[in-house]
Amino acid sequence: MSSIDPKTARFETRAIHAGQSPNPENGALMTPVYFNSTFAQPAPGEPLLGYEYSRTTNPTRTALEENLASLEGADWGLCFASGMAAIDTLMSLANPGDHIVAGIDLYGGTYRLFTKFFQRYGVKFTFVDTTDLAATEAALNEAGSTLKYLYIETPSNPMLGITDIEACARLAHAAGTHLVVDNTFASPFLQSPLAMGADLVLHSCTKYLAGHSDAVAGAIVGNDPALREEIAFYQNTCGGQLGPMSAFLVMRGTKTLALRMERHSENAMAIAKFLESRDEVDKVIYPGLESHPAHALATKQMRSYGGMISFELKSGVPGGKAFSMATQVFTLAESLGGVESLVEVPPIMTHASIPAAERQAAGMADGLVRLSVGVEHIDDLLADVERGLIAAAAAK
Repeated sequence: MSSIDPKTARFETRAIHAGQSPNPENGALMTPVYFNSTFAQPAPGEPLLGYEYSRTTNPTRTALEENLASLEGADWGLCFASGMAAIDTLMSLANPGDHIVAGIDLYGGTYRLFTKFFQRYGVKFTFVDTTDLAATEAALNEAGSTLKYLYIETPSNPMLGITDIEACARLAHAAGTHLVVDNTFASPFLQSPLAMGADLVLHSCTKYLAGHSDAVAGAIVGNDPALREEIAFYQNTCGGQLGPMSAFLVMRGTKTLALRMERHSENAMAIAKFLESRDEVDKVIYPGLESHPAHALATKQMRSYGGMISFELKSGVPGGKAFSMATQVFTLAESLGGVESLVEVPPIMTHASIPAAERQAAGMADGLVRLSVGVEHIDDLLADVERGLIAAAAAK
């Protein structure tokens, strides 16, 4: 364990030190990467420090789990091979006939997992606009005694909807269920769902936590020891654990999370304002803009507004494709949250698995463009966005 006091140390300090301390044997500052599948035991069934097999626990992964738990203000954390492996574990705790109420605006991979896999095993899903608290409460009440989770993303992917976490926690608990918050877009630096009443917080650590587009990982953090035991049992049984090298890379990333999120947010705000001023753009979706319908709520529950922007071009689908292929600093690629800026067209990339009618019901236009704004110099980014807009205007 680190020697810092987690109750008094600020976020930036915990990001660097929580879960980590110099090796007492040789003074090594960085947590070693323990490339071990198994560990020697001094006596049968008596593993040293609880380590016997790396599917179950690994010292590098333990350090990351303690680090992430500290950043989210949680008592425990568990790390997985990917964000989807973490979601799969949560869903696998549901029984046939259980009911999950989820946001209508979800990452396409999450929606695919829910509808293509778990529905066929008898798990029921109701997708609702969770920014509408009355509709959310009605869906929870309709599910009744079969309710397993209320599952939300905020900000959501890709429409950047902002759901009231505190209000949803009250609704979930009144309905006798757990609130699960996917905090990937905000990161623990910008938003603390557990402090607002959430029961479990989930991350694709691949994104902002790792921050360098070089590791794939997922995490679940929480405070309830019974939930931890249930989740850890399933993870160990099915083997969705995170390898030590990826754990090390994510832990390296969290050390600079605060610095990066400040620059991501600063750059994104400047680009969002620039896009809003341009005639080629029909609509800009960014929680930091006063034009965002939940700007006041985002200001209340987030430290800043993050690095993600979605927007619609007047030239529609052709314009979106042209924009995404014309940029030079923004790379056309899926994923998000790295130091480099990325651009994509969600309806034909990350959210292609969602039927068109359901995308449109969630407000997702076919020509929607999503930017993951990196930490490059803002002048270069603005010039690149303008390059894309010129190409979009010329598209037919």
